[in-house]
Amino acid sequence: MSMEKQFDQGFGEFLFREQRLEHAARVAVIESLKVREGERVLIVTNPVREVATIAFAVHDAVREVGAVPVLLFQPRKTQFDFCEDEVTAAIATEPNVVISLSAEKMGKDRRAIKEPYLIDGKSYDSTLHYLLHGVKKIRSFWSPGITVDCFIRTVPVDYQRMKQDCETLKNLLDQSVSLEIENPKGTKVRIDTKGRSSFTDDGDFSRPGTGGNLPAGETFISPVVGSAEGTIVFDGSIALAGGVIRINTPIRVTLEKGFVVSIEGGEEAKALEQTLNEASIRARRYEAEGNLKKDEGERYAKNARHLGELGIGVNRQARITGNMLEDEKVYGTCHFAIGSNYDEDAPSLIHLDGLVSKPTIYAKTHNGTWEPVMKEGRFPWE
Repeated sequence: MSMEKQFDQGFGEFLFREQRLEHAARVAVIESLKVREGERVLIVTNPVREVATIAFAVHDAVREVGAVPVLLFQPRKTQFDFCEDEVTAAIATEPNVVISLSAEKMGKDRRAIKEPYLIDGKSYDSTLHYLLHGVKKIRSFWSPGITVDCFIRTVPVDYQRMKQDCETLKNLLDQSVSLEIENPKGTKVRIDTKGRSSFTDDGDFSRPGTGGNLPAGETFISPVVGSAEGTIVFDGSIALAGGVIRINTPIRVTLEKGFVVSIEGGEEAKALEQTLNEASIRARRYEAEGNLKKDEGERYAKNARHLGELGIGVNRQARITGNMLEDEKVYGTCHFAIGSNYDEDAPSLIHLDGLVSKPTIYAKTHNGTWEPVMKEGRFPWE
């Protein structure tokens, strides 16, 4: 192939990619968030090419609908880092929409983790969560670890079908008092769910108080604190302090009274153990440095080993890539998270999602019957 033809082919592929990115950005802004003329939209990102490229496309899509975008850059952040004070201050101005497109994480809220917001008996250790879930003044989506390829593949999806799947799952989980999950690799665990309400990440973030990931595509629930019993075998990918890793040797985690008591496997298991230990050490250090209230360091340290979430993926465009933002949405999988939960009653510095393939899930209802939620990675209603 001549140099001229190579250039033409490469330029054509570049233009096609740019068109797909622009389309995905419009879907996010118009279909998911339903941004309206005159609204204030804060976009927080990093000076990292992948996420900055998406942020610029989203910025342009916001301008196209007549809203007012503000693009704010901060250094790359990890699970343990604080976000910049300027980011917290910008969120505190209560824009209509907050979007986070981060290479890893947005970062923790230094002021709120030390002095949490309290409302309706719940404690919020971030200004974003307080405004979103507490007083419901803003709407939002956040995409930790997003890439251009992931964004253009998994954001333009059939949101109506996704919403139906998420709602069906939500009804099943909300009616349950406990759930049993197993898979062929050895997962066999039971969690209590009585009194818990599940959450849906269906991509509809059009009303104040709604928010979630893009790509969207999961229904998830926080187990009753201290209730999980059994074994989880993570066999897809898992999030650690240093980022997400693909699992070659399955990680076998044993749970008693809701907490991790042993971790077995290969190098991946050692890395998970190291992250949990680091989370506990850092929690106590945060208290010593005045970043957590007295005795909260021990609470955060203990919850570094708590089972905080069960989620079920429904995004049929997602695939396992080693990027947890996408991996946890893959249809036919479920994921568990070790660390903080979504009912704000088990705070931790970490929330480590890990993937389990082809799960079978049964829900025990209030009247004692068992209803199928998923059978070997497929929904029973399909």
